[in-house]
Amino acid sequence: MTDNSTRAGAIRTEAVQRHFHMGEATIRAVDGISLEVAAGGFVALLGSSGSGKSSLLNLLAGLDRPTCGAVIVDGRNLAEMSGEELSRYRRLSVGMVFQAFNLIPTMTLLENVELPMRFAEVERSRRPELAREALERVGLGARLAHRPSQLSGGEQQRAAIARALVNRPGLLLADEPTGNLDSRTGSEILDLLHESNAQFGMTVVMVTHEQALAERYAQRLIFLADGKVVSDQPHVPTSRSGMGGATGVPPLSEHGQDGHGTPGKGAS
Repeated sequence: MTDNSTRAGAIRTEAVQRHFHMGEATIRAVDGISLEVAAGGFVALLGSSGSGKSSLLNLLAGLDRPTCGAVIVDGRNLAEMSGEELSRYRRLSVGMVFQAFNLIPTMTLLENVELPMRFAEVERSRRPELAREALERVGLGARLAHRPSQLSGGEQQRAAIARALVNRPGLLLADEPTGNLDSRTGSEILDLLHESNAQFGMTVVMVTHEQALAERYAQRLIFLADGKVVSDQPHVPTSRSGMGGATGVPPLSEHGQDGHGTPGKGAS
């Protein structure tokens, strides 16, 4: 039997803390959180502003280091990694989707989606084809030469998802991915995240303050307050419409391989 704690996308934190000092005050953004997320899970982190959701997500992404404790992803403790090792982890193992899209405004969509492949040292001649395939999977095949300012918010977020998925990471982290979108477009975006989880086996951890949306898609609801987990509930998602066709966005296609011709990192 395979140990889920060492499969691609498996997460474990052990009494992890992230404290900040502001003058004489100590801000306990993450305050002793221990949890496990099995590979291939879809987890929602919920809580009010300042509860520690995004701070915890930044630790899982390797964007920040814990004050103490362990953050273990795929059997590797991020807290013990060098800066170079963390950079490689972010390039190859993690995809991120942000509330603000974070597309580069001077680049076309195709160029934006190619960018992670440049950092991952994918062969240059293959990048345009792989980026095009990624954009077609999220319904943007006719927008390849458009710049972000020429797109709606929903289209920009779909492009951001294509960028996050193009290297086929084992772990997809989403920080308020629907925060700047209307409810219908937000549902379309979560349909795409759900399809990535279901078809590619990617572990998805999503930060949101919208409990109703989380209940439609997540298999587990983790509530935070004051940097601590106050509730951790297994959950049966109330919506299965995310398996394609319902939103007008074509379903993600399963290629059996990642875009680079090797078995997908998220496959289990």
